[in-house]
Amino acid sequence: MLFERPKTGERAVLVHMDLAHESEREDPQEFEELVRSAGGEPVAFISGQRSSPSPRLFVGTGKLEEIRSQVRHYDAELVLFNHALSPSQERNIEKELQCRVLDRTGLILDIFAQRARTHEGKLQVELAQLQHMSTRLIRGWTHLERQKGGIGLRGPGETQLESDRRLLRARIKSITKRLEKVRKQREQGRRARNRAEIPTVSLVGYTNAGKSTLFNSLTASDVYAADQLFATLDPTLRRISVPDLGPVVLADTVGFIRHLPHKLVEAFRATLEEATQADLLLHVIDCADEERAENILQVEAVLKEIGADKIPVLEVYNKIDLLSAETLSIEPRLDCDQDGLIKAVWVSASQKKGLHQLLTALAERLGRDILHASVTLSPDRGKLRAALYKQNAVVNESYTDQGASELEIRIPKQDLYRLLSAEEVDAEQFLANCRMFN
Repeated sequence: MLFERPKTGERAVLVHMDLAHESEREDPQEFEELVRSAGGEPVAFISGQRSSPSPRLFVGTGKLEEIRSQVRHYDAELVLFNHALSPSQERNIEKELQCRVLDRTGLILDIFAQRARTHEGKLQVELAQLQHMSTRLIRGWTHLERQKGGIGLRGPGETQLESDRRLLRARIKSITKRLEKVRKQREQGRRARNRAEIPTVSLVGYTNAGKSTLFNSLTASDVYAADQLFATLDPTLRRISVPDLGPVVLADTVGFIRHLPHKLVEAFRATLEEATQADLLLHVIDCADEERAENILQVEAVLKEIGADKIPVLEVYNKIDLLSAETLSIEPRLDCDQDGLIKAVWVSASQKKGLHQLLTALAERLGRDILHASVTLSPDRGKLRAALYKQNAVVNESYTDQGASELEIRIPKQDLYRLLSAEEVDAEQFLANCRMFN
């Protein structure tokens, strides 16, 4: 073990301080949900106010005494702070309380470590943990002398602390190299989809907004979904068929949270690139959450940080089944902007309400240039007719007295051009014989 820290357990005392700086404030209710998601058992919640954190202990001596009293009363094994603590603050508080102390970042890292299922996800979590740990390494060896003195004990050998730092650097370098290989593999997959001209849609949103439930409803998959924070860590890709558009790749990604630790953003870069390279982002929003507006701003901030703020966004207001009739209409619907472009869809992923409207919105946002026309094919064009059916482009079909097929077709123009090229049909001549619908 690198650290000789107090042992930990599940009984936890929670500490939340309202600081004067608005940007540093955290949500106490969300903090308690994080603790429960990590498997913790909150036994006491201590709150207070300060103009600024104490450099040494983050809290004042009076508040520290209150925390100590609660730790002893409940025999708690863990004290969790709803803030980012410096390494020295963690070390000083642990020394005072004689129990394990963890800050908000360490708590989120622990949840990520529990939820990672794939090899890639475990590597990403380990990288974030090691990067977080590297600044706190000294705490494990403060009880040891840096160098031995006296005859027979002097030498050029490295100290235990230096040895651990070297091992940490080597492990971080190894994991970074392996994740870089994963990133290149993902890039190859994206290039293959681009060559096939298959659009990619990424689900993004605040944690526990219902992304995985919506993903399962759209794809008939069984991706792990639960009413807890960070239920999904590992990205999952599935292909779905969108009416009037064809195949689309849908990607489920990790949820965002207020003040998402920068180390996690860096560690999950390969995963988050699915969002940065998407053709469209589905921003899933828990419309029944009282903090909805604030959550939207937090997601937009993370998208900007990872460079995905320029990608078109379709907002999906989920969990309409939890809304009361007095609050808003609880029926699925589409919201359009002043130009008639669909900007939001209201759905219930758990009850599979509004999925048809969502697919309609996907078809419009991804396939703006759709050909809707009628074309007559002579009996000897059966191969082209079969190809149009295979592409799900035929809406209706009738026959003339001469046996020719009259087809009503709806198909994205780029898909039509690719189909005509494969069938060696002149695109200009084919379009000239089409009768366009308004």
